[in-house]
This record gives sequence, C-alpha cells and structure tokens, in this order.
Amino acid sequence: MDRVVELAAVVRSGFVESRHFGVAVAVDPGGDVVFAAGDVEAVLLPRSTAKPLQAVGCIVSGAELSDEETAIAAGSHTGEDRHVALVDGMLKAAGLDREALGCPPDRAQDEPTLFRLIAEGIGPETVRMNCSGKHAAMLKAMVAHGDDPKDYLDPQSPVQRVIAAEIERLTDSSTGIVTVDGCGAPLLGMPLRGLALAFSRLATADAGTADSRVAEAMRRYPELVGGKGHQNSEVMRLLPGVIAKGGAEGVIGMATPDGHAVAVKVIDGNPRATTALGLTLLEKCGYDVSGADDLRALPVLGGGKPVGHITLTI
Repeated sequence: MDRVVELAAVVRSGFVESRHFGVAVAVDPGGDVVFAAGDVEAVLLPRSTAKPLQAVGCIVSGAELSDEETAIAAGSHTGEDRHVALVDGMLKAAGLDREALGCPPDRAQDEPTLFRLIAEGIGPETVRMNCSGKHAAMLKAMVAHGDDPKDYLDPQSPVQRVIAAEIERLTDSSTGIVTVDGCGAPLLGMPLRGLALAFSRLATADAGTADSRVAEAMRRYPELVGGKGHQNSEVMRLLPGVIAKGGAEGVIGMATPDGHAVAVKVIDGNPRATTALGLTLLEKCGYDVSGADDLRALPVLGGGKPVGHITLTI
C-alpha cells in the first residue's frame, strides 16, 4: 500500500490547480478497517483532534466538569463571549484566574466578536485562544488531583500521565512520541487507525463513563466544540448523534452513534477538504450524511463567483 494517496483535487475552470495527498481510514464498530487509503498505521500528530481524548483523561483525573464544560474542553472554541464565560467559570471553580492559563494569547476566531474587541481596543488574550477550554480542564484536574497547577503542562505531571494513559487505551497504541502542541500542551503521536478507533470507542461507550460523558457533551453542545458556523459544530448540528473534531495541519475524526468512525490526515496540512472527506468516509460506511450535503460542496471562487470545485478522489 502507498504511504499516501491523492485525496482531493482543486479544479479551477477545468484546470487542476492543486492536489491534496494524505491518508484516510474508516473502521467498523469492532475496530476493523473497512476502508483505507494510504498507510493507516503510519504515526501522525492529531493536534486538536485529540482534544476529546484529552478531555477523557481530565475527567478520569478527577476534574469535575459540567456537560458544557466538557464540550468546551473537547473543542476548539471560536472565542465568543459565552466560551470565555465558561472558561472563566472553570478557572474560578478551581480557585484560579486567567493568569494560570499556559496557552498563548490569541484573538477570537468569531468575526463579530473579533471586530468588536478590536473596536474596544482589546488585544489578544489567553482566554480567547481556541484551546483555553482544554487548558482550563487540565488545570481543574491538577487541582482536583492535589498537584501544583503551575506544572500542568509538564508531560511527567500526574494529570498528563493519566491523559497519556487514556489516549493509549482509546487508540490501542503506544508510540512513545510526545511533542508540544501549538497551544503548549503535551501532544502524543498515534497511528491514524488508532485515532479512528478512539472516536469509535467514544461514540459507543457505556453511559456514565468518562468516554460517554465526552461524546454526549459534544452531541448536546456542538456550538461549544466550535462556534457559530464552525464546521465541526455544523456537522454535529446537521447530523445529530455524530461526533466530529478537526485539528490543525489537516486532521479530522468523526464517528456515528453505532461506532463507525473515520479519520483523515492531509499531508500538506490544508484543512479545506477535511470535513467533506470525513463525511464521504462515513457514507462509505453506509451512514446517511445527506443532511450535511452543503458541507461537501466545495466551490472554487473567481471574482467571488464559483468557477470550479474541489473534487474528492477517494
């Protein structure tokens, strides 16, 4: 099997302008591969697609999280005021404030919020950074565990070790690869098949478990996993019961309520086709994704008008 294959092509006025290569996999509820494109055992860095798995580790470590807090811990929020209020509440419950956040300051991704803050003269803030929900959950876990929250980003801290163990359990893999994510948190490498397997396990977990709590929170509050108009949120809104989480550098994972799950890694890191690819893989599993067809329409614009499209090649 080729290590990577073509996943999508950008066609402008009939001319193939760009091609996206990568790896894609779909697994059934038992974890068996039902579709593979490229080397699905190759290790990747899942980036923010790992957040639902990290949220499981925070709960297992003792973090007391509401459904809303669990959803934002598992998500990459867009910096809306409601997102900030949740993160602030998580920090306050742990006896902390925004100074405890170790993620870098950033501007809100939600455009109306961004423009309002610029008009008010407010610059980048750590709490607006899309990973602040995950960081707040890790901090709550540290406090609940009785550890110094200042050490929460140390891969050898007790909470990060629990998170790593939960990720290895969910993915059935232990690569030994530990890096630093863009937000500063520890990030584990994993095979693409393992990432899909983890999403399958989250989607079908027994009620009351940490796995199930994360999946149910994502389903119940998709707007906290992303934000208004965010593609992850839209997938879950349009296809109730499905869980979806993308990450930087062209990664995405999705799972259906019955445990079919998919994962994609685009090698050039461009995410513009990842949602459409994930939905197409779910369709290959026999799942009806017609409710989200608008998310699979990927026009190529010229002068603000469609002059082509992105064609999926798997």
